[in-house]
Amino acid sequence: MTSVPFNNRPTSSKSGFGSRPYGSERSYSRRDGGKNFVRKNDRIRTKEVRVISHDGQQLGIMQTSDAVALAKSKGLDLVEISPGAQPPVCKILDFGKYKYDECKRNKQNVKAPSSKIKEIKLRIAIDPNDYNTKMRHSIEFLEKGFKLKISLMFRGRELAHSEMGFDLVKQFANDLRDYGVLDSEPKSFGKIVSTTMSPLSAQKKLAQTNKKTANPANILDASELLRL
Repeated sequence: MTSVPFNNRPTSSKSGFGSRPYGSERSYSRRDGGKNFVRKNDRIRTKEVRVISHDGQQLGIMQTSDAVALAKSKGLDLVEISPGAQPPVCKILDFGKYKYDECKRNKQNVKAPSSKIKEIKLRIAIDPNDYNTKMRHSIEFLEKGFKLKISLMFRGRELAHSEMGFDLVKQFANDLRDYGVLDSEPKSFGKIVSTTMSPLSAQKKLAQTNKKTANPANILDASELLRL
């Protein structure tokens, strides 16, 4: 069997440097830093670019070297914001601030929608102190702009007195009327009664600044319900 010297290995047609025709370029490279890489200043490869000033004015098509010099004269960077255009569109701006704002926008876009909903779980036999604690948490959620889900689950023979659960959920929502608005009346889903509340708008908050949250009414203990 004849061995092939390492430096004479044939190039592969599927991968490796030999698979790319001479003179062609990838859309990005490791040196660029990956597909999210943004070219700026001397890293911009085209000879001409369409330039937008830092205050949004269209400066037209310029030689890339002239546009870079203009940006640096202002203490800013020439950043390629639309590489697919012909010629590419570049903007004169503060590159550090640009990357910071872009990172902030990306974090906001990937944030799960469910994180905007907070749930409070009640029980018919809830202790008054526990009720007040859940009330404080609910107020905090609504004031921070979260949508609030109020749910109550029946256990055992409590289901025979479902009207008590509906009354408790309605009472809890009513005690939060200074901080949120009820989206719909409580509904039953099997052993669960639930509803949702949305935070008050800025105008409604202003109109209710002098109001106080109502004190929770007395709630029957589970032992009393079972005697019914």
